Amino acid sequence: MTFVRHAVTAPFFPFETTTPCMCINVLPLHSTHKVCHNNTSMWKACAVQIVRCTKQLQTSARPSFGFVSRAVQAPRSLLSSIAARPAINPLVVSVARSASTSAATAASASGTLAAEIAGSQRTIGMWLLGCSAMIYGAVVIGGITRLTESGLSMVKWHPIHGMKPPMTQAEWEEEFECYKKYPEYKYSSGMTLEDFKKIFFWEYLHRMWGRTIGVVFIIPAAYFWARGKIRPQFKPVILTIGALLGWQGVLGWIMVKSGLEYDPEGKHVPRVSQYKLTAHLFSAFLLYVVTFWTAMSHFWERPALEAAGPIGRRVKFLTHLCAGLVFITAMSGGFVAGMDAGLIYNEFPKMGEGWIPSDVWLEDLGLKNIFENPTTAQFDHRYLGITTGTLVAATYALSRFAPLPPRARTAALSMLAMVGVQITLGISTLVYLVPTELAAAHQAGSLALLSCVMWFMHEQRHLRSLLKRPPL
Repeated sequence: MTFVRHAVTAPFFPFETTTPCMCINVLPLHSTHKVCHNNTSMWKACAVQIVRCTKQLQTSARPSFGFVSRAVQAPRSLLSSIAARPAINPLVVSVARSASTSAATAASASGTLAAEIAGSQRTIGMWLLGCSAMIYGAVVIGGITRLTESGLSMVKWHPIHGMKPPMTQAEWEEEFECYKKYPEYKYSSGMTLEDFKKIFFWEYLHRMWGRTIGVVFIIPAAYFWARGKIRPQFKPVILTIGALLGWQGVLGWIMVKSGLEYDPEGKHVPRVSQYKLTAHLFSAFLLYVVTFWTAMSHFWERPALEAAGPIGRRVKFLTHLCAGLVFITAMSGGFVAGMDAGLIYNEFPKMGEGWIPSDVWLEDLGLKNIFENPTTAQFDHRYLGITTGTLVAATYALSRFAPLPPRARTAALSMLAMVGVQITLGISTLVYLVPTELAAAHQAGSLALLSCVMWFMHEQRHLRSLLKRPPL
């Protein structure tokens, strides 16, 4: 009697499910399993297993595509073994051939499904990246609105009715009369209707830009949600972004209202509360961070793994520290802007005649000096910026010794370059007495620097996975 090697069933998981699929795997030549080649019942059992596996492959909604080829090769291997032995029941041969064809068809469909899933996730990533760019633009426009002292020009807030600007001369005059009732006009003493139109433009643009972001976010979000394109782990994030968008609009009006109530007599320069201004800035930065990070996660989705090696872990820790410090420095800039602290001590690196000004700490304010003393606000912002620049440079220097992939090295280099640009913009803004162009570029630079640091963080989040990928 002749004995031959045979295929046995072995469990594997070609799908994201808790139910294992029994599939055929041809054993290596050194296997000790033997069976008579005339055992037709054994071949029938193997063919049945192939059919079951193929049906599962065809009906599964979420295949793990790395294992599809195993499901295809198994019936083909069995078919070759059967075809070499004509003594076997022809029915078994037919079943095996049918299973092989079905598995190949299912694998092709699975590959198409994989491409569709990857394409839809990339589309969502592009959409979120576009939303991030619009949020970035809103921050820049908001900075120009503040620098041109336009933020108090619109004294009413109507989410829908307020979208229509004055069109006729009568409407402009009516809007101007409303503006005259508030402190900013009383302090300005002599503003004309043409001057009012100029400041109205920036505040109107800022508000309409924010509403446009809401439309650009909500409509695609509803579409992707209804079509089931948004994966479960991202659904809470999408809801959070929507909530932050709504809150940002409400907080913006709360900030403007604080300026309208600042000094009813118009004896002092009207300004919004530095606390509410910084809260508005904080909310905008937080919204940008969440949206931009989620967009990157759709482009480069891999399991969250720590960086490999002691140097990699140090670089990862320092990068997180950089991100936190950049964020805090930007928020300290909100207090500088809210108190016009950039218009004092316009020297660098010293402040006046010394390194530490005499009025940096007023006894009657105590800890409130940090938030209500313009000298302290500028002092803090200066040295937070210097500390941030030093830390970013140190992080980049250490990253040169870490096993980083090319894209991560590019992110680290962009972070170093951007911190140099940002420090240069900050010093120039201070020395030239806060011109609108430089100050707006400095505010935009803070968010650009944060973006570079976030990119570097995201690359390190997947560092080990990237290092283990086979070369192309």
